Amino acid sequence: MERILERYERYSYAERQLAADEIEQNGSWSLEHAKLKARIEVLQRNQRHYMGEDLENLSLRELQNLEQQLDSALKHIRSKRNQLMFESISELQKKDKALQEQNNILAKKAPEISETALNNCHDSSSMLLPQPMQPFNIRGTYEASNGRGEEGYPNPPQHRNSNVLLPPWMIRPS
Repeated sequence: MERILERYERYSYAERQLAADEIEQNGSWSLEHAKLKARIEVLQRNQRHYMGEDLENLSLRELQNLEQQLDSALKHIRSKRNQLMFESISELQKKDKALQEQNNILAKKAPEISETALNNCHDSSSMLLPQPMQPFNIRGTYEASNGRGEEGYPNPPQHRNSNVLLPPWMIRPS
């Protein structure tokens, strides 16, 4: 029984101690709340002043102070804007140099690439054609009666450059 009473006294004492601490904290919280509320009101009033609202109640000195604050803020904003613009210009110049270097490299490689492409084109065309290409004269004459040449094939019209290279499979049998 003594132990139970002893435990009861310890817990009740601890509970009283917590309640006292809570009352102190509540008092400090209410004080903190009042401070924060006043701070919010000051900030809101300053914001309205910065926006050009509620200026009628300000004295000349307060207006001059507000003007100095706005000038200072404006200078800070302009310097930050200029810094960002210079950084952006610098990045764009770096990109421009890189693109110019790439362009120069590609310009140097262009003749090599075109030669390789031509060589590949000639190589692949030789694989497709069983015989090498030979010049072929495609000049023809029209016959007045039916416009057909020998063996009933139509004669092609005459061209300025009539010596054209044709692959063997396009040449009609003779």
